[in-house]
Amino acid sequence: MLNKTLQNNSMKKVLLVGFLVLASVMSVNAQQKFEYKVITSVESIVPNGLGRSRLISASEDRDYTKFTSNRSGENDSRNKSKRKDIRVKNFEETKLLNFYNLGGIRFQNIAANDALITSKINTMVEEGWDLAFVVSGVESDAGSKDGKGIYITRYIFKRLKVETTKE
Repeated sequence: MLNKTLQNNSMKKVLLVGFLVLASVMSVNAQQKFEYKVITSVESIVPNGLGRSRLISASEDRDYTKFTSNRSGENDSRNKSKRKDIRVKNFEETKLLNFYNLGGIRFQNIAANDALITSKINTMVEEGWDLAFVVSGVESDAGSKDGKGIYITRYIFKRLKVETTKE
């Protein structure tokens, strides 16, 4: 009987400690804040090597709320922001190779672009970023004389936001 009481008390202590550990972990996770960064690759599929391909990373931040309006049936006023205020002039631009040259599609160029993009991703990971999402699309009018188009890919990274304390 005494042995069973000791077992019950031990089990209660284990459950209590487990609950406290779980609660503290959940509390820490609930307080975590993340920051995000978007890197965009634009790869040209314009024939004859006439297009431009780049890997772009903004070096400045923008507050989207300054360029946003809330429209409704009662309030139909649009945001009157100037393009020059939205435009980012400080950004990192890495040259990529076009998919096509005079001879047609160039697989070496695709491999070179993959190597450059991989290098950028690895650098971001070394800086504490996690690759969270990848979103891509293609633009082309696909008409009978279609000679234009781009592949665009957005690499969305996240990392824990470092809170700075004010002294």
